[in-house]
Amino acid sequence: MKKTKSTFERVMSDPKQKKAFEKEYANFLLSELLLDAMAQQDISVRALSKASGISTSVIQNLRAMQPVNVTLKTLNALLSTLGYELVARKGRHCVNLSVG
Repeated sequence: MKKTKSTFERVMSDPKQKKAFEKEYANFLLSELLLDAMAQQDISVRALSKASGISTSVIQNLRAMQPVNVTLKTLNALLSTLGYELVARKGRHCVNLSVG
């Protein structure tokens, strides 16, 4: 008996659709991280903007998963303000990308 592929499996088997999904999923994860960290620390968009030096519009767009080009400097400023470190990991090798 031949197994029918799920919708997700069909989408993931198409390289273009898989790439689009992965891009949107990364945006979703970043948005959720910001929303959760801001809620846990009870920090507003304006307060995060002031503390990180990142404009309120960039923060709002990231929270809403709106298109925005984010540099490592911007991402680092937001994450470090919220108490996170930006790291790159490959196996056991880990490099801290946070500045300051």
